[in-house]
Amino acid sequence: MSTPSEEPAWKQRAIERSTQAAKRRAEQRVERFLGAAQAIMAEKGTTDFTVQEVIERSRQSLRSFYQHFDGKHELLLALFEDAMNRTADQIRAAAAGQSDPLDRLQVAVQLLFELSRPDPTAQRPLFTDFAPRLLVSHPAEVKFAHAPLLTLFTELMTEAEIAGRLRPGPKPRRLAAMTMQTVMFNAQSSGAPDDESAHPITADEIWDFCSRGFTHTR
Repeated sequence: MSTPSEEPAWKQRAIERSTQAAKRRAEQRVERFLGAAQAIMAEKGTTDFTVQEVIERSRQSLRSFYQHFDGKHELLLALFEDAMNRTADQIRAAAAGQSDPLDRLQVAVQLLFELSRPDPTAQRPLFTDFAPRLLVSHPAEVKFAHAPLLTLFTELMTEAEIAGRLRPGPKPRRLAAMTMQTVMFNAQSSGAPDDESAHPITADEIWDFCSRGFTHTR
């Protein structure tokens, strides 16, 4: 019994080109939805907007929106994940300017703290409005969104361990996770930076506290 021959090469190429073109169009539509949502949040300073507003701003259809997103929550989640990726890139670039592994960790910890704290002038509704609700309602999604940051902090902890700067005990990834959680929780609960009456925790204090937990005792 003969077996079917493979598809002709020309047909495979045609299908591949068609698939690639469809993928590019889908990516462009998604970017337009994300860009529209970002613009609306920048204007309002909040995540309190409707899907219809995003559709009108992006000049696309409701049908197209629901082909790519289940709803507003998934749209916000995509924006949050994208923001986490950019945050990790920003911290990585800043830390790369230091030659000592502990100095790199210090830069990373302090910058993460500053980027995570409430700041009314910065208008970061994804962090101040969406992220706290997401942590309560969908913790698994928060864990996934934080993956780029965890990878970065694990790398920095591993470099410090190789250099003999960490105390024996927990593995670098575990230290990275505990440090991130400590930094972000304290940043988000420390009050606005201009609220002098609240005596907010500073980046120097958070580094001093965290570093005493994972470095050798001096």
